Amino acid sequence: MRTRLQLRGTTRLICSAILICPQRNRISYEKSKNSQPFTAYQKGIIVLLALVRFTIILDFMVMSPLGDLLMKSLRLSPEQFATSVSAYAFSAGISGLLAAGFADKYDRKKLLIIFYIGFTAGTLVCGLAESYGVLLAGRIVTGLFGGVLGSVSMAIVTDLFGFDQRGRVMGIVQMAFAVSQVGGIPIGLYLANQWGWQSPFLMIVVLSLLTLLALMQLMRPVVQHLAQSRRNNPLVHLGKTISRPAYLLPFLTTALLSIGGFMLMPFSTPFIINNVGISQKDLPLIYVITGLFAMVLMPLIGIISDKAGKLSTFIGGTVIAMIMVVIYTNLTPVPLWQLIMINTFMFTGIMSRMIPSTALMTAIPDAGDRGSFMSVNSSLQQIAGGIASILAGFVIVREPNGNLAHFDTLGYLCVGVMILCAVLMLVISHRVVAKAGMNTEAMAA
Repeated sequence: MRTRLQLRGTTRLICSAILICPQRNRISYEKSKNSQPFTAYQKGIIVLLALVRFTIILDFMVMSPLGDLLMKSLRLSPEQFATSVSAYAFSAGISGLLAAGFADKYDRKKLLIIFYIGFTAGTLVCGLAESYGVLLAGRIVTGLFGGVLGSVSMAIVTDLFGFDQRGRVMGIVQMAFAVSQVGGIPIGLYLANQWGWQSPFLMIVVLSLLTLLALMQLMRPVVQHLAQSRRNNPLVHLGKTISRPAYLLPFLTTALLSIGGFMLMPFSTPFIINNVGISQKDLPLIYVITGLFAMVLMPLIGIISDKAGKLSTFIGGTVIAMIMVVIYTNLTPVPLWQLIMINTFMFTGIMSRMIPSTALMTAIPDAGDRGSFMSVNSSLQQIAGGIASILAGFVIVREPNGNLAHFDTLGYLCVGVMILCAVLMLVISHRVVAKAGMNTEAMAA
């Protein structure tokens, strides 16, 4: 009864959240009449970057549904499986930091191709693994190279697309998450059941090789940043990027955004099965429907972000996400359709935060620091995600009947982090506006 009453007021609250984007908060240079259309080359680059992101996310997502098959086939303990999963995140975070000093010293196309080759090789090792040691090595290699690909891709977006276009670009590129969610779990399970657990990794290798060939043939060199890149030693450049006062607040905000986003993730499936009473066999349906909605919504959120303003879109998404997180983490047994509806609304709020915040962050670094800044940012996302999982483990308690206790407490912690992120994003948005104004004045002079 409590859940039904909460749901009745949700639509009204969500409508209010959407209308929270006031005209006065719109950034003048983001108005739709000033938005530039994409060229044919830019459209091709968007597709290629989306394919790169799709393969990276798919590689990460197939590990979860393959857990049972992996543990039985390779005789892994739960601790060994958990280590193989976390190895990717921590190696990705470390590699991002190590590569940050070099990210602005070379043609971004060359960096993208080199690291994508390494990622593909690591995935191939996973697909050929016949022991825990080889699988773990494969996950570490995949993370070392995959962790840099995201930051290089974002730096390329910043170099090739104007600020008034980036919300749309992020909406399309980030849609790779939804596509991998729709196809990753069902297709991965189907292939694994038919031809063994290695087949999903081999499928990713084939997709990556095709994408790699397209990158080599179609992408032009991305070297505009080299004219403004500082000629420092790479380690000196990394140190200056990390310690630069203007970048410290964005780095902190990125870490908090990741903590708020990842805190619920590790325990969502056990909560849905044990507390909400949803069958294991219905889980793929939840992911597929949520992913299909996300495929439609994410490009629209990107367009709204460019037209209504990135801060306004972020605030509206934060309000929606907070409402839905509280409802979700307090759920009792409900029908499957209600859970799908709640999960879809919650995911909509989360995406409405992720897309505009990512686009807004791209306006922070100077051209000569973009690769380094994005690498550090990407590393913080990975490391903060691992920290969030550890924090969640301290909060959650498994009861004798299998239910999870204190999942609602975890939800309230997420809401608190979201509020803090909204305040920090407000400060960052003001800085971006001020920086844009100074750049306009400099160009006029």
